[in-house]
Amino acid sequence: MKRREQLGIDLTPVIDVVFILLIFFIVTSVFKKEELALMLDLPEANAKETQIKNDQIFIELSQDKLAIKGIEVSFISLEDNIKQIKDNKEPVIVRIDKNTTYDRVTKVLDLLQKYNLNNLALVTNKAE
Repeated sequence: MKRREQLGIDLTPVIDVVFILLIFFIVTSVFKKEELALMLDLPEANAKETQIKNDQIFIELSQDKLAIKGIEVSFISLEDNIKQIKDNKEPVIVRIDKNTTYDRVTKVLDLLQKYNLNNLALVTNKAE
């Protein structure tokens, strides 16, 4: 009597499908660089570069919108968020669109000064 060979499953097509799925998910995924809510046109400056950490407080201000930590808010809810900051030495990163009116900028800076948050960094684009 002949002995039968046990048939095994060919894994080559399974491996191909796994690689195709892996490539699909890598290509279609969105890599989040920063938690920024507004597309701003920043002014240019020749200032020294500083390192920005992910856990710092970001405030973004444009002509008609305002955001903190990547979430659009109003001036009232901005004040509520600023009240919750316990450490007044913590740096606050402020991104302001270059077309924003001076009135809106002073409102944000007044709120920060009201709660004694004076460690500010204004973000600009590097001048060519």
